[in-house]
Amino acid sequence: MRQTFPLGRIAGIRLGAHWSMLVTVGLFTWVLASYLTGTASTVVVWTTAVSGAVALCAALLAHELAHSIVAQHNGVQVEAVVLWLLGGVSELSEEARDARADLRIALAGPLTSLGIAAVAFLAGAAAAAVDQDGPITAVLVWLAVMNTVLGLFNLLPGAPLDGGRVLRAVIWRRTGDRLRAATAAARSGQFLGTLLLMIGIAELILLGHVGGLWLMLLGWFLQSAAHAELTLAGLRHRLGHSMVRDVMTARPMAIPAAWPIAALLRSDAADSGHRVFPVVDDTGHPVAVVAWSDLAAVAAPARTTTTVGSAARALPAGALAREDEPLIDVASRVVLRPNLDAVAVVGEDGRLIGLITSTDLVLACDRSALGLPPRGRHRTGHPSATSEGTTP
Repeated sequence: MRQTFPLGRIAGIRLGAHWSMLVTVGLFTWVLASYLTGTASTVVVWTTAVSGAVALCAALLAHELAHSIVAQHNGVQVEAVVLWLLGGVSELSEEARDARADLRIALAGPLTSLGIAAVAFLAGAAAAAVDQDGPITAVLVWLAVMNTVLGLFNLLPGAPLDGGRVLRAVIWRRTGDRLRAATAAARSGQFLGTLLLMIGIAELILLGHVGGLWLMLLGWFLQSAAHAELTLAGLRHRLGHSMVRDVMTARPMAIPAAWPIAALLRSDAADSGHRVFPVVDDTGHPVAVVAWSDLAAVAAPARTTTTVGSAARALPAGALAREDEPLIDVASRVVLRPNLDAVAVVGEDGRLIGLITSTDLVLACDRSALGLPPRGRHRTGHPSATSEGTTP
């Protein structure tokens, strides 16, 4: 989930919001304004409704931030927390190393939401002593109810909900089988998503409630996410304990970002047979990836003045890896489209030392299914386009 609006950092964790969060804020404001009608003047009602909607979004952010902070304390690297249409996402770059850490990370969010609900309830009780029917009291009660619902809903036992993570951690702890645990949680998530989808359809058709659309959207999302997690569990089984170094192409052909496209077309890269190239800066650090389709999108007359760097696509943080990193961690955080994307492997100094494409991942999975190592013994590296002897 790419962030649209940066929201700063807390505990070193980057915070952001996707544009779809504006829809959520608008929906919360409308619902809360309807709930507050009659408690005060129209201006006060709408001002309070907007404040309450923003407060609920802050509670969503606190829920996800709790996951991320606990993850960091358990040695899991966190990329960012992003709010979006259906709540929030904690972008973890790797999985928990044991079942106990997995359980702690999963429970942190719902417990935070229930804690916020308790505080809002107590504040609402105090406000009621001053103005029982006022908008402030009503908003605090609404926040208490919404955070309670958020905490309890997330504890439903199906991935990718927090309850699914709890289920995975418990099964993992009891059986010692991480794959079995992840598969069970994902299948439970698929069932839960189907159930919510059916309830939403019934509510929309039989009762005529528009709220059924929301349940249908939630059900569809849970089904899709659970299917993705089931696919990832199968990928984890196939890749096993393979490391990045076992699959990467060492010394890949790298293209300087400052090169004009015309120079690339005259270089050895044009005859290499490769379809995707890493793009490096003047110091050898990978900064982008470029495919033939990216270059073809530039008009022929402009290829002498347009640099490769300007035509290339920036490498996301997840597309940088270390050679001693488990391959499944890389496969779980980045989607490699055939002939378009790649993962750049960097050394201690941040310079490019290897490359992984979608073909490499597919090959590793197929060989693993046959009981073979990820790659054969004889691997041929590809000299860099910046090395001696290469002519632009």
